[in-house]
Amino acid sequence: MPKITVTDGDSFEVEDGKRLILALRDNDVDILHRCGGFAGCTTCRVEFSEGEPTRMTEAELNRLNEQSQVGEFRLSCQIECTQDMTVKPLMTLESTGLDDRGNQPQDNITPDPVWTEKPA
Repeated sequence: MPKITVTDGDSFEVEDGKRLILALRDNDVDILHRCGGFAGCTTCRVEFSEGEPTRMTEAELNRLNEQSQVGEFRLSCQIECTQDMTVKPLMTLESTGLDDRGNQPQDNITPDPVWTEKPA
């Protein structure tokens, strides 16, 4: 079971293949996901200090390319927990002052993932 560590020191184990956004949400980590996990809004941003996956969905790559943000952060709604990771949520209720995180993401990555290698 992969171990997810949040840079504030909290860590927890999750089932292999679980969406990172759900792993964070289910463990009460403050992180936004305004579009409900469809790689549409980029509010579920995380920064990796360890364990960043080398693959990403085309939806994530396309969204980050559109905003010229490839390499700046990753979208937790498009990441499967398949290894130990240390992450920092970048957009939170506390930091933005919003009233809610967003709609509950589905269990599976949406849209259906087409995998590609993360650009160097």
